[in-house]
Amino acid sequence: MAVRDLGIHTDCDLSMQVHVQQSVAGCFAVLHQLCSIQRFVPSSVYQSLVVALVLSWLDYGNATLAGLPTSLLNRLQSIINAAARSIAGLRCSEHITDALASFHWLQAPERIKFKLAVLLYRALHGTAPQYLSDQLQYVADLPSRR
Repeated sequence: MAVRDLGIHTDCDLSMQVHVQQSVAGCFAVLHQLCSIQRFVPSSVYQSLVVALVLSWLDYGNATLAGLPTSLLNRLQSIINAAARSIAGLRCSEHITDALASFHWLQAPERIKFKLAVLLYRALHGTAPQYLSDQLQYVADLPSRR
């Protein structure tokens, strides 16, 4: 059993397995639909569509995915790999690392860490929502650290 709030599926044991499953299924469905129009649009437009429709879906709410087990992160990585293969025109047997590097795309665990790092940076520098900034303080400002 799982509940959905703001597009994040949360299951009763907080394993995020349902969210990953729904995200992977949705992203592959969109990617499959995009493949049908790939030969009719320029490659730059196709790449923009993949980034906008697939990777943005993957990145939405991924700060809640910190600490996921490797098996679930591998499922998320399969979306990134399939999107890169689709854009680069690679077969499943060909290596994906060079294509990911050429697109400047991060692996799934690094995408999550990057999102959290940006959120923390914004909270510490006053550009995040106030409710986040109010919950943080520098360790040097703690009385026990003086």
